[in-house]
Amino acid sequence: MTDRATSPIHNGLLVVQPLRRRHCAECRQGPLTLLVVEEGAPRCLDCADLGHLVFLPRGDTALTRRSREESGLSAVVVRFNRRQGRYERQGVLVEEAGLARAEERCLADAEARRRRRTRDARRRAAEDLRFTAAFAREIHRLFPGCPAGRAEAIAAHASVRGSGRVGRSAAGRALSEGAVISAVVAAVRHVDTSYDRLLMSGVARHEARRRIAGAVDARLREWTTGAGAGAESV
Repeated sequence: MTDRATSPIHNGLLVVQPLRRRHCAECRQGPLTLLVVEEGAPRCLDCADLGHLVFLPRGDTALTRRSREESGLSAVVVRFNRRQGRYERQGVLVEEAGLARAEERCLADAEARRRRRTRDARRRAAEDLRFTAAFAREIHRLFPGCPAGRAEAIAAHASVRGSGRVGRSAAGRALSEGAVISAVVAAVRHVDTSYDRLLMSGVARHEARRRIAGAVDARLREWTTGAGAGAESV
């Protein structure tokens, strides 16, 4: 799939970073690094009356927002991602004077924003600690024989923010029994069995799981009955 004339839905001006070599349909300049699609044909920024704008890459949300606020004319720059099958933002085009004013605004309150980010990070860290502790308590409730250190390690691993692991799923955040059990099973599979070695030796995942299923079940039964309480797993 290539960059097409069909653009993503957006309120405002849109500029495209083309994936193929494209030339302006009006002045024939090219190949273009940025273009505007008008009536199905590519136009360079000069022909589209956007040549005086400067490019601000994505990454600084506050600077981007303020640059657009300070610019009488601006445009969003996108590029087509073949793998994802969609256009993705790359940055914005803004007036140079607007960008300068936005930079001054950002510098003026940089310290306040830094302090806010620090407070937010501390708050998230405290929330994560409370959630991990609650997850560990739920592991102990379901598996009273699970050693304290293992339960805490499983909870910490499963609940890392932004990891996409089961502890951060909707079910995990709700401390559903299924999510907690899934986290424990995954930990046992990787730590207490030969599962990882089987995968590294080329055994298919489903076959590797079949081979170690008995060992996983045995460890879960041990932890469910409380036989392993107070001792670390080996």
